[in-house]
Amino acid sequence: MANVQQNGQRYGITEPISLGGPTELDVVKTRELEKYLQDVGLYEGNEEAVRREEVLGRLDQIVKTWIKTISRAKGLNDQLLHEANAEIFTFGSYRLGVHGPGADIDTLCVGPRHATREGDFFGELQRMLSEMPEVTELHPVPDAHVPLMGFKLNGISIDLLYAQLPLWVIPKDLDISQDSILQNADEQTVRSLNGCRVTDQILRLVPNIENFRTTLRCMRFWAKRRGVYSNVSGFLGGINWALLVARICQLYPNALPSMLASRFFRVYTQWRWPNPVLLCSMDEGSLGLQVWDPRRNPKDRLHMMPIITPAYPCMNSSYNVSASTLRIMTGEFQRGKDICEAMEANKADWDTLFEPFAFFEAYKDYLQIDISAANVDDLRKWKGWVESRLRQLTLKIERHTYDMLQCHPHTHDYQDASRPLHCSYFMGLQRKQGVPAAGGEQFDIRRTVDEFKHTVNGYMLWIPGMEISVNHIKRRSIPSFVFPGGVRPSHTSKGTWDSKRRSENRISSTASEATTATTNEASSESKAGSHSSGDGMKRKRGDDETITNQLRNSKHVAVSVPVENGEGLSPDPSGGSICSSPLKDCCTNGKSDLVTKVPPENVVLFSKDPIEKIATPQPPSQETEELEDSFDFGNQVIEQISNKDTISAASATIPPLEATTSNGSPFSNGEVEELEVVPMRQPEVTHRASVQQRKPIIKFSFTSLGKTNSK
Repeated sequence: MANVQQNGQRYGITEPISLGGPTELDVVKTRELEKYLQDVGLYEGNEEAVRREEVLGRLDQIVKTWIKTISRAKGLNDQLLHEANAEIFTFGSYRLGVHGPGADIDTLCVGPRHATREGDFFGELQRMLSEMPEVTELHPVPDAHVPLMGFKLNGISIDLLYAQLPLWVIPKDLDISQDSILQNADEQTVRSLNGCRVTDQILRLVPNIENFRTTLRCMRFWAKRRGVYSNVSGFLGGINWALLVARICQLYPNALPSMLASRFFRVYTQWRWPNPVLLCSMDEGSLGLQVWDPRRNPKDRLHMMPIITPAYPCMNSSYNVSASTLRIMTGEFQRGKDICEAMEANKADWDTLFEPFAFFEAYKDYLQIDISAANVDDLRKWKGWVESRLRQLTLKIERHTYDMLQCHPHTHDYQDASRPLHCSYFMGLQRKQGVPAAGGEQFDIRRTVDEFKHTVNGYMLWIPGMEISVNHIKRRSIPSFVFPGGVRPSHTSKGTWDSKRRSENRISSTASEATTATTNEASSESKAGSHSSGDGMKRKRGDDETITNQLRNSKHVAVSVPVENGEGLSPDPSGGSICSSPLKDCCTNGKSDLVTKVPPENVVLFSKDPIEKIATPQPPSQETEELEDSFDFGNQVIEQISNKDTISAASATIPPLEATTSNGSPFSNGEVEELEVVPMRQPEVTHRASVQQRKPIIKFSFTSLGKTNSK
């Protein structure tokens, strides 16, 4: 393998961390990795590859016929009619060369100024496609942030975008990588071109494309297995993972994929977010398009995990990441780092790294979001809308509980075969780890859920039959259709890396609680005996009666639910529900009578109506990292990776601009603001029609932590 220093070329904005080449062990491990990825079916066969090429050729013929048709209809002269042309470009996983069997092809059609998006692309071209027998599942989305048409052409899934350039003729050798291509282009065209421009730039900025591709296949597969591959859910999507891997390739330009995977976890475990990941210096350009810059754009300061695209206009590709999803991904990076270190000591293998995340074993409590519609087409539209809003539920819960109640959204939906027009989503729930369970803190997020339902039910294309309900369920009550083959496993996973870590954490937690209990007991004994234990019991009963009376006054049903930090099993499989369908006026436990239980002291409440002074909000968490006062990312991460390597060179450098505060910091308080953290407010929630809804209160008790026997 050629060393990158032979031609004097440097990749990235900094010097590499290491120029070291592969060892014999790296070569062996890389062969094992490549075989593993082959065996799990990540590479398509030659037959499918040829079929994709044929489909792309056919799509090119279709758009060229289309452009001739509309040019003739608009009365263009003979010369323009003869030269009328449209070009097809690919981007995404197919262009990067990391697509697998059955993957769709992201494509872009570039057309001339007289071929409009609304009237011609979503008009004549859509009509042509709908009449072709080889085209199936045609699904236009003209109102999307990046408008597209999705369809299958000879069985291959295609996502087709459109860019309308201010040119009368599109040359056959058009180079869309030049910034001048964006001049006088509308916003939708700029966004549509961005995918191709970013993909091509990534391939230019990595030192070894084949090593990049193998490593990216590895990390994409790992992210999907670990449940952190989904942009819409607040994790990272395909372009985000490509940018992260590309940066590691720049920092270790002579490394093989096995080492690159290991260094991926090592670097990003120590990365000090929200410092950005950059593949190249950011160009402000001459066209006046807005680029990512937290010094000038207040919204950019709210981004938790900036991963910046390398093509002008540079943008943050990971703006969907929230505090909860960043916490989850950071934990997964640490797990990957630990396993890679164990692999170096021959105490783990690739199977261990790629163990699927046991989502339905990781938590005691979950939210189940069920949606339904009257027919398949309505369900598809309803699903798209709800999926785009689910991230808001995570953000609202984080904001309204000041990050004390944490959410883990599952990246996939599930369908019950017996209910074809229904679909379910799940979120794991847990109290913030490291926060004492005692203290009587309560978090009333009933209005949070109502606010989310109100947003979802405000869908502009809502029609009768589109319904949504949010239910709290215990681990034991998870529906069987989420498990492989529809069969619930009789036992939890044992012998896996994750199960061993959970056992270790459980032992550590138990020891910590025992120490705390001993300390509290000693402290109690040292106090004057002015209060007897009987008085304490009376006070506790009095507190319970007070809360119970308040709940009764609110005319809601209470269901007591303990929440733990992902440890143990729940002894109580019962679960309350929050039904947000406009057609439902009350919820039960599946029987004719409502569920009522006396609530414990520490609860998280879901309800529609307010309850007087049940909860005292906690102050906002102070977890965000400080940026340097000068906002110079040059000193971003000075952490020791190993005895030889540091990540100081991995930092991004942004050209100095005029500071926005007197102390030279772009932030008034010298910190990055929390994502959408605003003061608690009482949202005004309205619902469709005049149907009154009676919804039960779902409460999560934090007092039972560590007291439940696991199964």
